[in-house]
Amino acid sequence: MKLEGVLVPIVTPFGADGSVDVKALRELTARFLDAGVAGIVACGTTGEYYALSESEREVVLTTVREMLGEDALAVAGINSLSTNEAVTRARQAEAMGYQALMLAPPAYVLPSQDEIVAHYEEVIAATSLPIILYNFPDRTAVNIEVETVARLSRMPQIIGIKESSGDFSRALQLIGLENEGFQVVCGCDDQAADFLFWGVRSWISGAANVFPAEQAQMIEAAKREDWVAVRDLMQGMLPAIQDMEGGDYNQKAKLGCSRHGVEVGPVRAPLRPISAADEKAFMGTLSAADRR
Repeated sequence: MKLEGVLVPIVTPFGADGSVDVKALRELTARFLDAGVAGIVACGTTGEYYALSESEREVVLTTVREMLGEDALAVAGINSLSTNEAVTRARQAEAMGYQALMLAPPAYVLPSQDEIVAHYEEVIAATSLPIILYNFPDRTAVNIEVETVARLSRMPQIIGIKESSGDFSRALQLIGLENEGFQVVCGCDDQAADFLFWGVRSWISGAANVFPAEQAQMIEAAKREDWVAVRDLMQGMLPAIQDMEGGDYNQKAKLGCSRHGVEVGPVRAPLRPISAADEKAFMGTLSAADRR
């Protein structure tokens, strides 16, 4: 499987009563497809997977899969604190017709590198679906070391890594891995132009909830080697992306969905609503981006 284009780890809309807003989820998925994204990641971190009940998780996965049909890549996030639950979630996604999985090492657990490998091996044994590694040590408190990525990349079902460490020197090491079929995916939104310059052509971006069309255009510009266009598009989004990275990321991803005419509701506890002042500042940044 070739990973190419922008994949959106879609937010999970919630209604006024606090339940999953299926109508809004359908509308948002349709807007993203119209904007030219290559696929959707359901139940990712930006989708607040950790705050969903098992029945709500099934609703989100089912809705997104039905909306995508054969038009875009359907990826299921299967993160869990336990290997057994990750296996269960992998089997669930496969039964629903998902085409790939995204999986980080268990957060909070602090597994060793050998334990990380064993975690992925057990999931691989339970499913035929390809798996995208997810390295985001600021979230999980564990780093998949480059040598471990190299070990995992030799497993045919491991097709790539979403690299979100923020260490671009490390990203260059990963890009240099020569295992056939293994791909690096940009997972640092503020470094996207750098990833594209070094040949990466896929981007899993929480900020794509806000800028799906612009990010899809960046990928196309990189394919043409139009680096002026890549830079200009990046400059237009960068203030908002930096604002998101500065705090309240999920809250701002949800606020940004208003650009598409879809209201997606608040975040769930333990996250709390953004302050009125910060919301005003972020929306002002978005307005400035739209005026460029």
